[in-house]
Amino acid sequence: MKKNDIQAVYFIGAGGIGMSAIERYFLSRGYVVAGYDRMPSELTLQLEKEGMLLHYEEDIDAIPYACKNPETCLVVYTPAVPAEHKELQWFRERGFRVEKRAQVLGRLTEDNLGLCFAGTHGKTTTSTICAHILRQSHIDCTAFLGGISKNYDTNYLLSRESEYVVIEADEFDRSFHWLRPYMSVITDCDPDHLDVYGTHEAYTESFRHYTSLIRPDGVLVIRRGIALSPDVKKGVKVYDYGREEGDFHAENIVCDEKGGITFDFVSPLETVRRISLDEPILINIDNSIAAMAIAQLCGCTADELRYGVKTFKGVARRFDFKIRDSRHVLLSDYAHHPKEILRSAQSIRQMFPSRKITAVFQPHLYSRTRDFYKDFAEALSLFDQVFLCDIYPAREAPIEGVTSRLIYDCLAPGVEKEMVKTESVPEIVKENDFDVLIILGAGDLDSYVPQIAKIIREK
Repeated sequence: MKKNDIQAVYFIGAGGIGMSAIERYFLSRGYVVAGYDRMPSELTLQLEKEGMLLHYEEDIDAIPYACKNPETCLVVYTPAVPAEHKELQWFRERGFRVEKRAQVLGRLTEDNLGLCFAGTHGKTTTSTICAHILRQSHIDCTAFLGGISKNYDTNYLLSRESEYVVIEADEFDRSFHWLRPYMSVITDCDPDHLDVYGTHEAYTESFRHYTSLIRPDGVLVIRRGIALSPDVKKGVKVYDYGREEGDFHAENIVCDEKGGITFDFVSPLETVRRISLDEPILINIDNSIAAMAIAQLCGCTADELRYGVKTFKGVARRFDFKIRDSRHVLLSDYAHHPKEILRSAQSIRQMFPSRKITAVFQPHLYSRTRDFYKDFAEALSLFDQVFLCDIYPAREAPIEGVTSRLIYDCLAPGVEKEMVKTESVPEIVKENDFDVLIILGAGDLDSYVPQIAKIIREK
């Protein structure tokens, strides 16, 4: 099948945030776009409004007619879908071109200038900041993001003119090895996905190999101090960055009385004074530095960098305030790795040093809980009170002896703690008057956040 022969694209595992950006790409180009997911969500319902044909049971008969011709239909699947999935098997048995989502993104980085953001943590926010800076500048970009940008209420941005494509480079299942970046950021490489990689060393080696895929005329911007030795091609320029040290870094950081942050962006190209962040979230200094580094290397001016960072509104589910007043604070955060929870805890403690902070955490994956339960407990122990939900299994079957109790039993002695069912969280919020409440995790706990917000507002 030639690329020009494609008339329809069918997605298996269509409701994932990364998949939805590609779905919107094909919708914007007039293809028939259809697919399957296990259950409807706010995201899939929005995709249906945008023109995607979706169903929620494994059913060959539900596949649209336009997607049943192997000569004209491309099939895209997420690695989280099991190999025995009925529809996936049906397509493979009939000779359809079946590709991982990362393969599709990989072709885009071959045909365009890919600006790719990799790392265990921070890649969604950093890539979204960069996309916003470029979008409002004279350069522009297309972007495939791993979260919903609050500036644009979408995870997909389309430019008909710009040759730059911002892509979140996902390390799960070595997906980012399909990419051919022009420029890349690596935010860190703390071990994760050990169900795939097996060892810390294999995980780090996967990032090292990723750096070898950067084009010879390209650029790598890597966080200073991380345990990774890049293996770049001859000709690739390598810079490092950090909050206060590195080729790109911040100076004169000031947290003002109104809750904002200003700093100077120091760069080998041009130092930019008075960068302003509206939210006093310290990790966003780091994220902004990396994003501005790429945007500046692409040609953004000092004024465009200032304006882009100043007007950035954040990413849904990334330290996302739902309520914030003198009586109650509610925020949702996608944090599902111990280091992410640690950074969230440090940030919220810095913002509300004298208030009682309660976290509700839903662990994501049995294997991640097994591998990092002590680290989860250490990070969660920075909160005053912790409610632990059942593990969200995602793609995994249960592992004997692995439950949230592993984390619970390792929490520090002074932390108020309780094991709860995920579905009982709204009722717990109704029965208690929490001061600062943060909902943590990458599973389905976030689906209760609108209900929780309504309960708190009614108080």
